[in-house]
Amino acid sequence: MTEQDEKLSRALIDIGKELAAITDLDHLLTRILKISREVFHFENAIIRLVKKDGVTLESVASYGYSRAAEDETIRLGQGVMGKAAQDGKPYLLDDLSQAADYIPGIDDARSEMAVPLIARERVIGVFNVESPRPAAFSSDDCDALTILAGQAAIAIDNANLYADLCRVSREKENLNHLNNQILASVSLGIYTIDRSLTITSWNDGMAKMSHIPIEKALGKPLLEMFPTLEEEGIAGRLRRVLETGQAESLRLLHRGHAGQNRLQKRKLTPLKEKGRTTGAVVVVEDVTEFEQLLAQTVQSEKLAELGRMSAGIAHEINNPLSVISFANQVLLNEYNYQADQLELLERIDVEVERLQNLTSELLSYSSAKQEDRRDVTDLNATVGEVLALMRYELNKKQISAQTDLVELPAVLVDKNRFKQIFINLILNAVQAMDPQGKIMISSRLSDDGKVHVSFCDNGPGIPDKLKNRIFKPFFTSRKDGSGTGLGLYLCRKIIKDYQGELSVSDAPGGGCCFDVVLPGYDNKYGKD
Repeated sequence: MTEQDEKLSRALIDIGKELAAITDLDHLLTRILKISREVFHFENAIIRLVKKDGVTLESVASYGYSRAAEDETIRLGQGVMGKAAQDGKPYLLDDLSQAADYIPGIDDARSEMAVPLIARERVIGVFNVESPRPAAFSSDDCDALTILAGQAAIAIDNANLYADLCRVSREKENLNHLNNQILASVSLGIYTIDRSLTITSWNDGMAKMSHIPIEKALGKPLLEMFPTLEEEGIAGRLRRVLETGQAESLRLLHRGHAGQNRLQKRKLTPLKEKGRTTGAVVVVEDVTEFEQLLAQTVQSEKLAELGRMSAGIAHEINNPLSVISFANQVLLNEYNYQADQLELLERIDVEVERLQNLTSELLSYSSAKQEDRRDVTDLNATVGEVLALMRYELNKKQISAQTDLVELPAVLVDKNRFKQIFINLILNAVQAMDPQGKIMISSRLSDDGKVHVSFCDNGPGIPDKLKNRIFKPFFTSRKDGSGTGLGLYLCRKIIKDYQGELSVSDAPGGGCCFDVVLPGYDNKYGKD
């Protein structure tokens, strides 16, 4: 080996070490071209890599070539570079005038040398140089360039692998960030445990429910944090889920960390890895407020029914009492009675008056309104609160609830009463639809300044002949007899108390829509 060969060999070793340390592909390609200019004194060079389609070479770096030559599309097997890529071996052409398939590169090119870039026994591209002189490159040049190409190919492949690793790492980081956002945004409490019942994750919803921050919960034994879980039966259920790998759900009255009793629904799901149960995911839904509102709605229906019954009884009693009173007055005015007889007639008059007062009180009770706590209310926000309360009922039948809410002026209503109305309308839709149905809740402002909130479903709809009857008291279309027939009657009655309207229509594509209309409230002047 000559001294010149030794210098070149050492230079190639140093170049290989340098290229192996570069992980940025653009920087790497620029450095390879610079080495070809400074070490090999090539007047030009171009690097083409195999595209993802596996049949086309694309230019990724060059010097001494025109833009048109760089943009030229070359397929594997086409031209000198295409053959080098397809065959995986170098090509050295001393006279391009004899090459019929030469693809123009530099101006007045007479000779060309192309060597494949091979990494992990796979051709990933081509390193190509040209010259305007015939026979400008020797076999020694081809051998040296082949060595450089081998080092460059490994470095390029490593740079691509590093870029892929960074991309996957970013995607994983973004996915973890998205998962964390979802867990932080849901109103449900979610936590995980391992097989020893040690807490391994604890979302913000769980922290709010339990009043225990994440940092104090992680790594702690679950039963140490919540000893009541044993007597409530949750601990036993968790052990069974870990043992059988089968999900379970339960509903219970749970005494929280602060000593308050909360009505909760819990879903216990096995956490598996490669088919083996490694822990459990616990989803906690606090339904205390929902149950309270539901109880208020039921109680309102019962009171309304009792009021109507009272009114009916009072009217039925008043009619004969009026006849008795009139007849008694006639008897008192037309005849002379003995003292004992007159006493009986006067006693009849007094008792009739007493009964009339009693029926008046019954009628007064039946028409009495609830305490009206009007306040400036955002109906869009009320819809959001109701949907949060209704999430379990919707999920139980896999009902999809979507919203299309626009900015609305406030309304002056009793917020709790309208929560009951919205719950009633959503429950009616849920009960009418099959599983996996859809509810669309939308709001709009009409030209006359009135606020509209619509509840549309894709259920079976309401026949035209029943649309005028559904708002009458004690009318129900439920075949199972579960309805009282007072829900829609009370909803419309309450809305009318606020100068509003409740109407029903057919939904586009099937189902029905209930439209709640209320006058807007002028905050500035405190009037409609």
